[in-house]
Amino acid sequence: MRDVTLVVFHRPPRADDPPLTALLAAARQALLEHQVALFRDVGAGRVVLAAARGVDASRSLPPLLAAPGGSFGEALAGLVRDARIEACVVLGSGAVPRLRPEDARRLVEVAGGAGHAALTNNRYSSDVCAVADAATLRALPPLPSDNALPRWLEEVAGYAVADLPGRDRLALDLDGPLDLALLALAGDAPAAPSRVAAQYGLSVPRLDEIRAVGSDPRRELLVFGRSSSRTLAWLERHVRCRVRFLAEERGMRASSPLAMGGPAGDAGRQAAHGSTRPPGPTPGPVRPVRATIGRLLAARGPDALPSIVAELADAAILDSRVLLADRLGPDEDAWPADEDRFASDLLRPAGIADPWLRDLTAAAAGSPVPILLGGHTLVGPGVPLLLRAIR
Repeated sequence: MRDVTLVVFHRPPRADDPPLTALLAAARQALLEHQVALFRDVGAGRVVLAAARGVDASRSLPPLLAAPGGSFGEALAGLVRDARIEACVVLGSGAVPRLRPEDARRLVEVAGGAGHAALTNNRYSSDVCAVADAATLRALPPLPSDNALPRWLEEVAGYAVADLPGRDRLALDLDGPLDLALLALAGDAPAAPSRVAAQYGLSVPRLDEIRAVGSDPRRELLVFGRSSSRTLAWLERHVRCRVRFLAEERGMRASSPLAMGGPAGDAGRQAAHGSTRPPGPTPGPVRPVRATIGRLLAARGPDALPSIVAELADAAILDSRVLLADRLGPDEDAWPADEDRFASDLLRPAGIADPWLRDLTAAAAGSPVPILLGGHTLVGPGVPLLLRAIR
C-alpha cells in the first residue's frame, strides 16, 4: 500500500479579515483540525496544507506550503511534484464537515491501493477526492477548482472513479456563514465548528416562515438554482406544500472544458498517459449562464424580486450565485466581494457594498413572501436540514 498524504487547501484567518469572513475562517480552522485528526486516525501518514502564505495554521498542524501556480490544477500539480506525493486525498478546509470515520477510512484505502482508481463524494462536483498513483496529477491542466478533478481523472486520465455513499450528507460545505448555520441544524455536526456558530449566534433567517409554508398543503414553495432530482425527490416525500422546482446551471463550476474531452482536454490526456490517444469529440458552443429568474430581474430590477416570487409561490429558496452568474458571468472574480455575498445570505443588506446585491438582499429581507438567498448548499443538502422538522 502506498503512503497516503492528506492535501488540504486552506486559507488561514487573517488579522484584517472583515467580520463575516473572519467568522467563516474561524469555522474552517476548527473543521480543519477535526478533519486532520480524523484522517490521521485512519492511516493518512502525512498532511500537507496548501495556502498562499507560508505561516503556521496552529501549533497542532504542520506549516502551510505556498502552493505553486495560480489555479487549483496548477497548485495541486506543483504540490504533487515538489512534495513527492505518491497517493493523496485532496479537499478544502471547509469541505465535507459531515464526513464520518468510515468515509475517511475508505478514502485512504482507495488512495493507497493499486491501479488508477479514485473515490469522491460526487464525481460531477467533487469536494473530496482520493487519488491512487498521484504522479498522474503532475499533468493536471489549470482546473479552476477541485470540483472538476474527478471528471478530469475519469475522462482524460482514464481513472476508474467511484462515489462514496451518502452523497447528500457529504454535499454540504462551509462556503459561507449561512452554511455554518445550516450545519448547526444537523444532528451529526462536528462539535468544533458548531461551537463557532453558537459563539456568533448564527441562525438561518426566516426559517420559521419557510417551515410554515412547507407544512401547509394549500401553499407552494419555490426552489431555484443548482439543485438536483434527489432534492426534489426528498421534497416530494417530506413536505406537505406544493413545490415549484427550477433546477438551473447545475455544473456551472464543475463543467470545465479542461476536465472533459475535446481540444482543451487532449493535451492533458496525452501528458497523463505518456502517449497519443485519439482526440476527444469537438465540444459544442459554450452558452453563457442564463437563468429564468435572472432574466426577469434583468428586465425588472432587483427590487422586483418579491413580486416575481409572489407570482410563482408563497416562499422561495434561491441560489443567488446563479443570479450573480446570470448577471456577471460564472467567474467569481467578477462578482461582489465574499463579505457582500455572506451578508446577503444572512439577509443583512446594510453590510453590502455592491448596489445591485444590496438592493436584491433588501428586497428579500423585506419581502412579505419569505425568501432565502444562498449558494449550492442552501438549495441542495440544506433543504432537508431546513425542512426536516415538518410533520
